[in-house]
Amino acid sequence: MGITVGVIEDHPLYRSAVAQLITESPGFELDAAAESVAQFAVRRRHPSSVVILDLGLPGVRDAAAVLEVVTMGHKVLVVSAHAAQHEVLSAMAAGARGFLSKDVEADELLRALRQIAQGDSYISPTLASYMLSASRGRHVIELSTREREVLSLVASGERDQDIAVELAISIRTVRSYLDRIRDKTGQRRRSELTRYAIEQGVLARRSA
Repeated sequence: MGITVGVIEDHPLYRSAVAQLITESPGFELDAAAESVAQFAVRRRHPSSVVILDLGLPGVRDAAAVLEVVTMGHKVLVVSAHAAQHEVLSAMAAGARGFLSKDVEADELLRALRQIAQGDSYISPTLASYMLSASRGRHVIELSTREREVLSLVASGERDQDIAVELAISIRTVRSYLDRIRDKTGQRRRSELTRYAIEQGVLARRSA
């Protein structure tokens, strides 16, 4: 079975073009194509597809849309025409795995989808520049190698028990590392830790 991809985009022509690209590309399977998060929730057939998501949607939009789709169990790739730095970083903090502009070439879009399907994040030049800009002037917190590993998995949306399995440590140890990370960074909530990881470039790079 190929990589299953959903599309949430309110512009009919762009939605149709992306859906056609997915349908015609070897190794990919189109799930639902919808104009809003609510419509996608009704139409989706697969519980864990990679979802291409525009930020400027009717109804639930921006970071809230990302969070809702992630909560459904999907991995999100944001593809948006106009997005300010704070909007993009907020979307990443809400759980998006990558960001691309709408003028992206088809090959790069498919490459990003493959990488995200494998469990990685996709950092486009635009997102990389946003992250670099956001991190300038910030005090660099020294984290241990293991703390960075735990933080990168948090940024990838993993739960405590998943992190424990990935790193072959106990859940108690995972939570101990999280407590240390929170004390060092001053970030308490998971969304705040994710934003911090994105801004500092602490991202998971795992093979399938």
